[in-house]
Amino acid sequence: MAGVYITKVSKFLPNDPISNDEIETYLGMIDGIPSKGKNITLRNNGIKSRYYSIDKNGKSTHSNAKMTALAIEQLVDDNFTQKDIELLACGTTSPDNLLPSHAVMVHGELNCGPVELLSAAGACCSGMQALKYSYNSILAGSSKNAVVTGSEKISSIMLANHFEKETERLAELDKNPFISFEKDFLRWMLSDGAGAFLLEREPRKTTSLKIEWVEIKSFANELPTCMYAGADLNEDGSTRGWKEFNSAEWLEKSIFAFKQNVKLLGQEIVPIGAKYLKEIIEKKNLNIASINYFLPHLSSELFRKKIAEELVKSNIDIPQHKWFTNLTSFGNVGSGSIFLMIEELVNSGELKSGQKILLMVPESARFTYAYSLLTVC
Repeated sequence: MAGVYITKVSKFLPNDPISNDEIETYLGMIDGIPSKGKNITLRNNGIKSRYYSIDKNGKSTHSNAKMTALAIEQLVDDNFTQKDIELLACGTTSPDNLLPSHAVMVHGELNCGPVELLSAAGACCSGMQALKYSYNSILAGSSKNAVVTGSEKISSIMLANHFEKETERLAELDKNPFISFEKDFLRWMLSDGAGAFLLEREPRKTTSLKIEWVEIKSFANELPTCMYAGADLNEDGSTRGWKEFNSAEWLEKSIFAFKQNVKLLGQEIVPIGAKYLKEIIEKKNLNIASINYFLPHLSSELFRKKIAEELVKSNIDIPQHKWFTNLTSFGNVGSGSIFLMIEELVNSGELKSGQKILLMVPESARFTYAYSLLTVC
């Protein structure tokens, strides 16, 4: 059976990095009042800088599709042009439109011919779903190559003016005129950017990564919704989608804002990941000691210790010196984070032929996990 290799990696990060002190300069303050939860969240998540595709007036500088296209353009060289792309698979949590789909809009930004497309929807695992689709397509002989992306444009959704109608309504009801922590929390976590891979049937002379396998599983049958947007939660934990609200309520209830059930996240996300990894280790007969690099997508540095403890409890020994992340400098770029980690690691010059890289991508929307094993060529 032919192999599938990541032969080139690239990224695009918009504008200049933004420090913690500058966040509200870009996103604004809700009701003109500094957030009470910002410093607590930043202290826990460990993020020092992030990237926004908006300026200080909240005006967009890049669309999601444009950032993705700019990352893809960096994959091009004398041996591979945009005209050579056969499959374009794009994952994102934050497409620019409901329709047309994200991959279609990215295709429209590129200087290439007609291609097969996949738009993987969801949250952080959408980029991994795009990767698995492309991997399987090449293995099956349906495609000779594929361009795979993970990208996010979250900053525009997090602008303070999107929450003003809700705080007006709360003030009228004599309630605390601050946005709930479930909505405020994510304003200090998320970042914009895009990453891209070129997948081919053969490795190149430069550093290539062989995809050994990609495993993805949802646990929505066991657990309720944890992170959501375009909806609100009912008292019984079910969701009520945006189409069930009138247009005035979209603003009054900040329906399109990203929300996170922080308590549920803390209880469930780590144990599920360890349990699933143990299942994969048995299924693949994986020698965990052979892993040279472990790339966990962390939404917050707060989870580093919890993950390490849960792995030890599950008899999965991956010592901290094997971990590689860049959350603190890039922020949480959702589906793009794993692409940005691999891009940095490949270009670090530290990789050696034969080394094994284990990827872990959790998604808290309704609890999905993705793992993948790569071998350095």
